[in-house]
Amino acid sequence: MPVHVGTSGWQYRDWRGPLYPEDLPQRLWLEEYARRFATVENNNAFYRLPETRIFASWRERTPEDFVMAVKASRYLTHIKRLHDPEEPVHRLLEHAAGLGPRLGPVLLQLPPNLRADPAALDACLDCFPDTVRVAVEPRHPSWWEEEHVLRALLERHGSALCWADRWSRPVTPLWRTAPWGYVRLHAGAASPPPRYGRQALASWARRIADGWPDRDDVYVYFNNDTGGAAVADAAHFARAAAAHGRTVTRTPPPPQGSR
Repeated sequence: MPVHVGTSGWQYRDWRGPLYPEDLPQRLWLEEYARRFATVENNNAFYRLPETRIFASWRERTPEDFVMAVKASRYLTHIKRLHDPEEPVHRLLEHAAGLGPRLGPVLLQLPPNLRADPAALDACLDCFPDTVRVAVEPRHPSWWEEEHVLRALLERHGSALCWADRWSRPVTPLWRTAPWGYVRLHAGAASPPPRYGRQALASWARRIADGWPDRDDVYVYFNNDTGGAAVADAAHFARAAAAHGRTVTRTPPPPQGSR
């Protein structure tokens, strides 16, 4: 049960060089990504939910040990704001079923202006079967005001509170609400931005090692894609996590010249 380390997306043009060979056609980037990493967070589904056949094609193009987390559609989280969740959740799962065993957690990233609405979140999580792991990333500070309410809700559903970082600092409470974890690192404070420094990465490796034993799955995704920062930081983080005694999925070596 390893720490699954990857990035939020894989189709970034400025990753030519940092990850993809200059002469590799873009249509083969997923295969190359999956050769170097064992997991990815798919953000495409947030903007436009792919058809089942697209998810199935991603399954066919990746190895058996590959895991794809899926960010839930903004129709559910940002337009419906978690209300009337049955149809959008059903549609998401119906389409994502094309991934088969490659399907990892589903991420519900809530709008920054969505105030705490535990009843709506509870009803939304009720729509997911127990076989699907769901991580929740609230972003309005009102969600933290009554800690026992949100914690109890997530624990009851077996859902993970997403631990999020921005500018090398946690921006969510570090509550463990499930026997698995989900971490998103949005932007570091090192140079060149949005890179993470070695100390920040070591701190996150320590938090994860302290929060979960090695038998538990923890999914860690770097969302600071600019300039290939996510690729370099994921590689350095994997080594920091291993130094803290955690089993880590495959990552590429740090790019030449990276700190």
